[in-house]
Amino acid sequence: MYRVAYGFLGRQADAEDALQETFMRLMRFEGKFDSEEHLVAWLIRVATNICKDVLKSAEMAKRDAGAQEVPDTATPLASGSAALAKAPEEQHDATLEAVLAMPEKYRNVVYLYYYEGYTAAQVAQLVGKPPSTVRNLLSEARGMLRETLGGEWR
Repeated sequence: MYRVAYGFLGRQADAEDALQETFMRLMRFEGKFDSEEHLVAWLIRVATNICKDVLKSAEMAKRDAGAQEVPDTATPLASGSAALAKAPEEQHDATLEAVLAMPEKYRNVVYLYYYEGYTAAQVAQLVGKPPSTVRNLLSEARGMLRETLGGEWR
C-alpha cells in the first residue's frame, strides 16, 4: 500500500499520512470482510481514493493561489508528469520510468498489474472498470511501451 500511495503522491511524508488515514478508516469500519483478499482490496481502494483527494485539494490550492507559488505535489502516477516517483528502497529502470510517464488510465492499471501483481479482474475491481476494459488498457499500454522502449519491453 505504501508503494501505491508513494506512487500517487511522490513524497514519503504524504504517503505515510495517506496510509495513516487509511488505517484510521479501517479502525472506524464496522463491516466485515469476506476474506483477506477482500480486506487488501478494500485497503488499496481506500488508500487510492485518499491519494486522489489529496491531489484534488492540491490542485484546488494551485487554482486558488493564482500567481502565487504553490509547491507541486502532483506526481507521475496521478498527474501524467514524466518525472519519476521513487520510493527510497526501489530500484528504477527505463521500463518503470516509461510506465510512470504514461497517461493515468494506462499507468494505474499497468502499475497494479505488473508491479503490484494483481490479476486483471482484481485491477478492474480496484479501479472500478470492467475486466475487459482493463485487459484492453493493458494491451494498448504494452503497445505504447514497445514503441517508447524500442520493442524491448515484455
